[in-house]
Formats: sequence, structure tokens, C-alpha cells
Amino acid sequence: MNQPQPVGQQSHSREAIGKSIEDLDTPALLLDLDASDHNLKQMADYFAQKGSRLRPHFKNHKCTTLARRQMDAGSALGLTCAKVGEAEVLVDHGFDDILIANQVVGVPKIQRLVELARRAHVSVAIDDLLQAEWISQAAAAAGVSIGLLVEVDIGMGRCGVKPGQAALELACAVQGLAGTRFRGIQAFEGHLIYMNDRDEREPLVVEAMQRAVDTRRIIEKDGIRVDLISGSATANYDVTAAMGIDEIQAGTYATMDWRYHEVRPEFKIAMSVLATVISKRRGEAVLDVGVKGAGGEFGLPKVAGAPEAEIPFFIAEEHCLVRNPPD
Repeated sequence: MNQPQPVGQQSHSREAIGKSIEDLDTPALLLDLDASDHNLKQMADYFAQKGSRLRPHFKNHKCTTLARRQMDAGSALGLTCAKVGEAEVLVDHGFDDILIANQVVGVPKIQRLVELARRAHVSVAIDDLLQAEWISQAAAAAGVSIGLLVEVDIGMGRCGVKPGQAALELACAVQGLAGTRFRGIQAFEGHLIYMNDRDEREPLVVEAMQRAVDTRRIIEKDGIRVDLISGSATANYDVTAAMGIDEIQAGTYATMDWRYHEVRPEFKIAMSVLATVISKRRGEAVLDVGVKGAGGEFGLPKVAGAPEAEIPFFIAEEHCLVRNPPD
């Protein structure tokens, strides 16, 4: 299919099926299925020859149809997500091996986590003993089991305990907690993703992820089994897989955008936003999409097929100014 097609899961989105691109209402999120399928195959083929496995990240697209395509492409053992709500959507659609790569805190969320564990294999990241104890109490009361991954901060400075001794102490502390099972380590080199120069990025990624590898050895030396290290991203999937990281939480490869394409050009840009010109004057045009419809946190949007076009700023909620637009 050479024509980009709309992706949607709500009933009203199905109204777009069969329409030409000119007849779609805008703004509309589009996915080029040829490009996306190319990306899925390329990633699956890579991991088919590796000891590491894919655990695609759902947060990138939040589309269960695309998640199923990722699984069907092969080499994936389950899915990653960022929130309990995302996990609920996945389990509701038949996915049964879910990692919530985040800390789940608070009675309401933990109760929802326990309900998920009745229906699927669910694991979560922790970086504090209290988190594990709260989950343990709720899971034991419900008669379910939830996997725990100790998150290790390998340089991003967000969540996670320090590598080495701190991770060992937490891993020791959660041993034997009712309703839980210690599975391993989570580590994410998110601070090293948007570096275009691979020669500059790769040694930094290896240095960062080595902290997780060394931590695994420290924990195992203490007699505790570490089934896996889970982490990484599309930007560094091959680097971390070569290091023996067991699960690669790549997500963006399924859709790609122009900014990430600069980092990993072997994957095709598959996702775009279709917009309509609602106002124009000499040398400028205004589109019917703004920050509510297109993200700009990793760089201003670009106009596809028009390298001379420029979006000078991107702050309006529902409008976008384009200078030097194509005719």
C-alpha cells in the first residue's frame, strides 16, 4: 500500500476507511503501512539472529492493532508500557505478557495492577522497598503474583537506584515477598538517545549500560538469580543487544518521525499528521494543527516533501505557521 492510511481504534475513526487522502478530515494522524511494515520486519529480522529479544514499547503509538503487528512480525516476547492504563488496554485486547516499565504507586493503581495480574503475566519496575511491599500486600491478598524488576539509574537521573550495592540491597530485600517474584533489572539510557553521531553515542551507551551488566553480576554473585536485564530503545537496539541485554524495549521504530530518523536512518518515517491550509498570504500559510495535534518537544515539525518550508515557531494550540510553503 503506497498511500498512507489512517490508524485509529475508536468507532468514528472507521469512517475514514476507504476514503482517499483528499477526503479525510483534518488534522488526521496517518501511518504509511508499507514504511511501518518495513520497519517491523527489519527489527524482527535483526533479533531473529540474536540472543536478545524484543519487548516493544506501547507508549510510542498506543495502538493495539500496531502492537499486534509488532508481535506478529516475530522476535517479540511481550510488550512494554508506561502506565497501568496502557497495560489495561493491552490486556483487554488479548496481550498477556506485559511489563510496566515504571513505578506503580498508590492504592488505586496497585488495585488495578492486581486485577491485571488475574488475567495476564504482569511485571513492574521498582526502586524502593515500600513500592514492593505495597504491591506484595495487595497481590498476596488477591492470590496473584506480580514480577518485580529493580530499576537501576545508569545516568538518566530519573527513576532508579544507584548501580551496584544499592541495587543488590533492594534485590535482597524483595526476596520472598508474598505475591511477587524478583525477575531482574531495568535500565534505560534515555539521556543518550538523541545523539546523531553514532561514533560519539555508542561508547557512551556501552559505558552506561555496562553499569547494569555489572550490577547483574554483583547480584548473582550474592546468590540471587537475575533472569533478565530489560531496557534500551530504538536508538541503541543493536549496541545493547550486542552487550547481552536480554530484552530491548524499542518502540519508535514502528512509526518513526523525522527527528528519530536522523538517529536511525535505516528505519523509514511512517507516521505523519495530515493538515489543511486554512489561511494564506504571500510566502506564508496557516495550518489547522497545533501543539494539541502534533508534538514539538524534540524539534519543530517539518513539512513532508518540502525542504524549503519552515515552521518558525510552534506554540499555538490549534494553528501552525509555515513560511515558504509549497504551492
